[in-house]
Amino acid sequence: MIQAAIESLGGWTWWILGLVLLGVEVLAPGFFFLWFGVAALIIGVSAVTVSWPWQMQILGFAVLSVVAALAGRRFFGYRDAPSSDPHLNLRTARLHGRTFTLTEPIAEGSGRIRIDDSVWRVSGPDTPAGARIRIVGADGALLLVEPEAPLNHD
Repeated sequence: MIQAAIESLGGWTWWILGLVLLGVEVLAPGFFFLWFGVAALIIGVSAVTVSWPWQMQILGFAVLSVVAALAGRRFFGYRDAPSSDPHLNLRTARLHGRTFTLTEPIAEGSGRIRIDDSVWRVSGPDTPAGARIRIVGADGALLLVEPEAPLNHD
């Protein structure tokens, strides 16, 4: 039945398949179905202009699909371009090196700091509230800090 439909439509079957695949590409993310749609349209053009058996058309479609997908990936694939903001989604990395005023004292190695509208846990040497501290690293969401100026232990 499918073979009869393909033979009755001839090369137009490939045009229909190509347009359906391009329509699926609009709904699906990425460039995956685009190349199959392009391959089907090329086979459709060749099947309308040159009479060749449907088995050869399917083989040509398979080969052309693979070639188009590989070429598309080669020329339009993801590039490893350097980011203009490499710490965009790394909030703790964005804070590294900045100085802030300590909101709560660091006692027994643990304290809190307010940065913008967030309160962060900090770890470092015991420091009184109101002291200036510098963020030197992070352990997950815990900020590692050190006093901006050396502490006087009189």
